Amino acid sequence: MRIAFQGETGAFSEEALRAFLPGAEGVPLSSFERVFEALGSKAVDRAVIPIENSLFGSVHACYDLLRTHDMSIVGELQLRIRHNLIGLPGASLEDIRVVRSHPQALGQCQRFLRMRLSSAEVIAAYDTAGAVRELARGGRPDEAAIGSARAATVYGLEVLEPGIESNHQNYTRFLLLSREEEMPPPGPDVRRDWKTSIVFSMRTNVPGALFKSLAVFALRELDLFKIESRPLIGSPGNYRFYLDVLGAASDKPVELALDHLREIASYLKVLGSYRSGKTQE
Repeated sequence: MRIAFQGETGAFSEEALRAFLPGAEGVPLSSFERVFEALGSKAVDRAVIPIENSLFGSVHACYDLLRTHDMSIVGELQLRIRHNLIGLPGASLEDIRVVRSHPQALGQCQRFLRMRLSSAEVIAAYDTAGAVRELARGGRPDEAAIGSARAATVYGLEVLEPGIESNHQNYTRFLLLSREEEMPPPGPDVRRDWKTSIVFSMRTNVPGALFKSLAVFALRELDLFKIESRPLIGSPGNYRFYLDVLGAASDKPVELALDHLREIASYLKVLGSYRSGKTQE
């Protein structure tokens, strides 16, 4: 099985896909857009994307791509993220004047950068492992990258400082995507062990529209795990909302709630039903 991910070999997304499907072939791609395109064109069998981090928040680009591409969420995983300051062999922390990494990684390591490398120039890169790879290809002793310990090993570099994330309770939630919807078999666990993700927009100029939208779940005693808003392009001041609700879409209370929401929403898309994910330390 071939699974697309954004980044280079050694990226945290690659670690996530190994946890989802051990033995699968990872296909590294340069952008989230290309990951979605590869899955849609059948160049790969599945895709793995990050959707939110416990320290630095949501990955908004992936939320937007979930809405615009025709594919389904079929799995989730909470992956413990351990960031490392990585340098050339023989370099030391005192030498470092430039640090590169993905903006999410830089944000997750703000405390270390502020306290230990306050005079260093911080430069955003498109990927953590990509920053490590570029350092290995032609970096200077005063340059460093932030990435995984595996990336340091893959590209023949050294970990100058391990565990530099601002809080060690640092987890990224990853989603496994498929072109096909995967509904659960009938059983009691479809409510207890499954989630459904949706995106919807409300009709404009309707008093209490958001309250009424959320009430369709409260009336059926359905738990909501997350709500995320994104601007509605072309309609300033209006938003679309992403929700994660407990239960599979095939579970009767969830099915009724979604039918009710369709009656009062201007747009609704079910992004997928999937088993609640495990935590990978």
